[in-house]
Amino acid sequence: MITPDSLLRFFLETRKHTEAICQPLEIEDYVVQPVAEVSPPKWHLGHSTWFFEEFILKPHITGYKVFDNDFSFVFNSYYESVGEHVMRSDRGNLSRPSVEKVYEYRTYVTKAINDVMEEKQDNHLYDLIEMGIHHEKQHQELLLTDIKYILGNNPLLPPYSKNLKEHQEETHDQEWIPIAEGIYGIGHDSGNFSYDNELGRHKVYLNACEISNKLVTNQEFIEFIDGKGYQNFELWHAEGWDWVNKNDIKAPLYWHKIKGEWFHYTLNGLQKITPNTPITHISYFEAFALAQWKGCRLPTEFEWETAQQYFTWGQRWEWTESAYLPYPNYKKTAGALGEYNGKFMVNQKVLRGGSVATPIKHTRPTYRNFFPTHTRWQYNGIRLAR
Repeated sequence: MITPDSLLRFFLETRKHTEAICQPLEIEDYVVQPVAEVSPPKWHLGHSTWFFEEFILKPHITGYKVFDNDFSFVFNSYYESVGEHVMRSDRGNLSRPSVEKVYEYRTYVTKAINDVMEEKQDNHLYDLIEMGIHHEKQHQELLLTDIKYILGNNPLLPPYSKNLKEHQEETHDQEWIPIAEGIYGIGHDSGNFSYDNELGRHKVYLNACEISNKLVTNQEFIEFIDGKGYQNFELWHAEGWDWVNKNDIKAPLYWHKIKGEWFHYTLNGLQKITPNTPITHISYFEAFALAQWKGCRLPTEFEWETAQQYFTWGQRWEWTESAYLPYPNYKKTAGALGEYNGKFMVNQKVLRGGSVATPIKHTRPTYRNFFPTHTRWQYNGIRLAR
């Protein structure tokens, strides 16, 4: 269990890191929302602050004065039990409050949480603050991927920063890791932080199989493109095939073919694709089709969790073949925080691992990320099984 002093340091470093992510931005970048799924950076700054105010300061601190009464409406995301909120697709219309006002809000709430932790000894409060920290860390990753989408859809393709390395080659030889037939334990079972969707440790039966120790590379995906993978309906789910044709999908997100060569937009700007680095920004549909083309399949989340100790993970969120469902004996958190995970357990696929955008101290082998099957703007990748 984390100590109160460590928790306070963790809180303060998390708040600081969120603002550091925004440091390279121009003021105009803070409000842009190219599509409904992508939230403006200003909204992330406010929402991750609202979470602490709404779930910790307002209900637990006597006499706490809300920073601005309109902010709950503006920065509530989807918590219906809390009250009304701005439609997700309208977040880019929020030219007010100003960026300056939102930073003032962050300073106000950060100080209030800091004061509370120095004055009160309350384990329940500490648990809520730890949840708020990890909630903000989730938004740090979303913030970075949303910034990439905003800049990557700017016709000038401007760079964000030269400091982040998104594409790193796995230099070890490709091998297949065997998983023996048997019964395995799945789920979180330590005293450290986890989300409720990881709880309910249970046993699963797995057939014998193998899982790759390497992620699928850009070169392998180029071969899939050159092999007419996007034109071969036999490789795709019916819904995936409809998605490809309706949206004229011919390559991963951010890829551009210029004078016969493949380039992609990165946070460093437009760059020539490095063939041997792991593919990313692909949907579940594309991951499934590539696996079919390779004569393989995607691992289930249970196979992944069982085998993860034998390979390196953390560059890409790895699509699995598992639907996002509750574990046996799953129990939603009481109150509004029960809306955090449980109500999304439909029409989503589980991704495992982490990515180059995942903040430090926010990954673990039991972490269950989840997204709809068409999602591409996250750092999603492919690990094959057979």
